[in-house]
Amino acid sequence: MSDDLKMLADESASEARHYLATVTEVASGAVPDAAIPMTLLALSQALVMGTRLAAIQDIVPAERFEADTTDPELDPLRTGFANLFEGLDEYADLVDPVTSTELTTGSLSNDVAVVAGALSHGLRHHDAGRMSEALWWWQFSYLSDWGERAAAALRVLQSLLGHIRLDADEEVISEAEFDALHP
Repeated sequence: MSDDLKMLADESASEARHYLATVTEVASGAVPDAAIPMTLLALSQALVMGTRLAAIQDIVPAERFEADTTDPELDPLRTGFANLFEGLDEYADLVDPVTSTELTTGSLSNDVAVVAGALSHGLRHHDAGRMSEALWWWQFSYLSDWGERAAAALRVLQSLLGHIRLDADEEVISEAEFDALHP
């Protein structure tokens, strides 16, 4: 494996760890007031990682089989987000924005967990020294699954944050602007 790919694998592993740490903290309920922006930032950074992997030539793993691994338990993460985003968890989504206009529903808690599962799966390969397998997994799963889920969740969270910050009562905004201009 080239030094560039090794560096990419290590950077991707670091990004994956950061995502997992952030969403675990958010799901715990430790930062309820910052849950939306922290999750938005974590998803954005994960998508940058995935986009970097998608921009390079397809990775071919050194071995053509995947070693048996145990997938992490994602139900606590999923449940934590579902509780945190109660009433906001489900959203309208398209089955495939390129080939269909058919509507379906998505779930923020599921999207966050899908990304976490894929990133942690690749981390297990990385931590076991199987760099090409880790890169292949992250690249393949980004293109086939978690990239789409992360992008959908990102759009929903950005929309929620916009509504929270911009849909304020006009009188409250006027008073705040007056107070800011006349200390």
